[in-house]
Amino acid sequence: MAGGALVMVALSSAAQDTPPAAPSPTGAGPDSARRPKVGLVLGGGGARGAAHIGVLEALENLRVPVDCVAGTSMGALVAGAWVAGISPAQMREELARADWADMFQDNPDYAELNHRNKRLSQRFLPGSETGLTAGGAVTPPGVVSAQKIKLFFNRLVRADAGERRIEELPLPVSIIATDIGTGARVVLREGSLTQAMRASMSVPGLLAPLELEGRKLVDGGLTDNLPVREVRERCGAEVVIAVNVGTTPLKPEEVRGLLTVSAQVIALLTEQNVQATIATLTPRDIVIQPDLGSIGAADFERHADAALRGRIAADASAARLKALAVGEAAWMRWRQGLAVGLPDPTRSRPRIHEVQVVGLSRVSEAVVRRYLAQAVGEPLDTKALDQALGRVYGDGWYERVDYAVLREGERNVLRVMPVEKGWGPDYLRLGLRLDSNLSQGSSYLLRAGYHRTWMVPMGAEMLVVGELGSSTGASVEWLQPLTADREWFADLMAEYRRERSDYFFLEQRVAEYRSVRYRFEATGGYNLSLVGTLRAGWRQTRVSRELETGIDILAAVPERGSGGWLLAADLDRLDRLYFPRSGWSAAAEWYHGHTGGDGSDYTRTSLDLRGAAPWRDYVLGSRFTWVGSPTGRLPIHDSGRLGGFLNLTAFASGQLIGDDVAYAHVRGERIIGRLPLGLRGDMRLGLAVESGKIAKPYTVQKRNGWLHSLAVYLGGETPLGPVYLGVGYGSGGSTNAYLFIGTP
Repeated sequence: MAGGALVMVALSSAAQDTPPAAPSPTGAGPDSARRPKVGLVLGGGGARGAAHIGVLEALENLRVPVDCVAGTSMGALVAGAWVAGISPAQMREELARADWADMFQDNPDYAELNHRNKRLSQRFLPGSETGLTAGGAVTPPGVVSAQKIKLFFNRLVRADAGERRIEELPLPVSIIATDIGTGARVVLREGSLTQAMRASMSVPGLLAPLELEGRKLVDGGLTDNLPVREVRERCGAEVVIAVNVGTTPLKPEEVRGLLTVSAQVIALLTEQNVQATIATLTPRDIVIQPDLGSIGAADFERHADAALRGRIAADASAARLKALAVGEAAWMRWRQGLAVGLPDPTRSRPRIHEVQVVGLSRVSEAVVRRYLAQAVGEPLDTKALDQALGRVYGDGWYERVDYAVLREGERNVLRVMPVEKGWGPDYLRLGLRLDSNLSQGSSYLLRAGYHRTWMVPMGAEMLVVGELGSSTGASVEWLQPLTADREWFADLMAEYRRERSDYFFLEQRVAEYRSVRYRFEATGGYNLSLVGTLRAGWRQTRVSRELETGIDILAAVPERGSGGWLLAADLDRLDRLYFPRSGWSAAAEWYHGHTGGDGSDYTRTSLDLRGAAPWRDYVLGSRFTWVGSPTGRLPIHDSGRLGGFLNLTAFASGQLIGDDVAYAHVRGERIIGRLPLGLRGDMRLGLAVESGKIAKPYTVQKRNGWLHSLAVYLGGETPLGPVYLGVGYGSGGSTNAYLFIGTP
């Protein structure tokens, strides 16, 4: 051992004057006659793999070149980026710039969704989508499809300046994945570098597998988390530098639930193959195992800490690593070789001569192109492209949307590659609501929707919804785009609803009715890009009610329904559907109802304005609404209503009804926590000051004029929709408390 080390030092010293050959596109490494061939192995471990960056920093500081590299999972990401010419310092910068919480959310911000999907997300639980195919029900293959993660890989290795292919890199690099269909170990030595990275990081159940050449590829850690064998086979490595960052399996008492069981299965599989690999190492090989302590596989925000610990661990092996070092001139020659083919960041982006959209079978190409702003003949705008692809993905018809910049002679071609969902185009969607308050007790609702998309080439959709619970209902809607880009559309909707209506006298609940409503709408409209829609059309409503309990205080007030023309605008630029942090929304509607020629025709006008703005760890919000009848008198079924959470919180839901109804509130919310990685939203403690007035009340109250309420609540947006617990105190000592979970 000692003699061998002395020989190695002597050889290293001799190499000071004769630098090794720089890496070449064919994979030639340093001169093997003067130093042993060195293979670098970067193991998998999720976020713990950021420690590899610190190891690379130590290798560069010591001037240790290598002949080939192999990586798995996060190790594949770091290995691929390094061989592609990205320095450890640049990797640190990119990891620090990344918004990891957002990266594990495939969809863009709510504000970037089209209006149709905004309204679908309002009615159905996120993540409840199930495909309905000829073979039966099919769920998505992963919680996350890694749409944003893949675009991050593109930026990291500068694929926006040209497709980076593994076989064209200046140093042999191998990326390990697993065929989830056969369980076979898969070694990727050629093809798209970023696709290989994406495949190797596909943790089963969390990230969807990547389909590549007929195989479904997932995390390589399942079969080879520390691919030492690969560098021995690939370049004949005589000395292996193996960096192990794998997660230690949990103790038996720590395995308590479904998530920990899944994590434990993966940890056990990877640990078994790691230990088997370590057993094959020789005394000449160097194992670096950073002490990563409590840093977990999902703790991406701790990347800087992990990198530091990797540097410390590598420095601890510096004495052995120095035996593999070369002189300054030799090192610079080798390091510059890695930059061969790396786009020059000081130069402008490639000028795009053609934009292609490929891979579609159902979806119209025009629907994709409506978001693409890249002008032919102009340099590529990567930021705008990433935003555009996020919007394309947000339409909801794709497993993923990627791009490549290809060189065809003297021309640069931007190829956009959407992959349509394998479990579409028909879906089952679910909704759930649990609601309890002191004034009216508890209620629940189960909602299921059958959603058919792209029924004809123009993209017609049909949505059939059924609801069961404290209220029941059913509806069917047919949406027909009238232009290829879906800007103009026609919409037909028929609805049946049976629900409870409470009526109050002197703020006491004195009657409960069961109302039945039939409604039909035929409208045409225009989509204002991502801002919202304008509609015009006809609405026909038929209403009846039946007393369930109490005094029939509405016996003398008939419900006849109405029919008439309507105009509506629905604009929404909030960044969240519930509990927004920034943005605004505005909804306005004008409806002229004909009730049968008895002089009771009316015009109903409504306005709803909302806004939110962040300030440090707070969110400031406001809302203003008005409902009134410029002509005639609003019927009870179409009247304005106050009461309920953040609608005069101290009063029961719908307690105050009438015509000419105004409401406003301002609120402040303190962000007290954020949901774990992969979930969007935060938890807040809020305070709202509210005021409302019914100028023409239909129920007798103890007080008239402006009514006030103060609300205190704890809530946030969760995978189950909005969740909040709140209390309200208002004018005259009115109080109420609310617990809500689900979709409104």
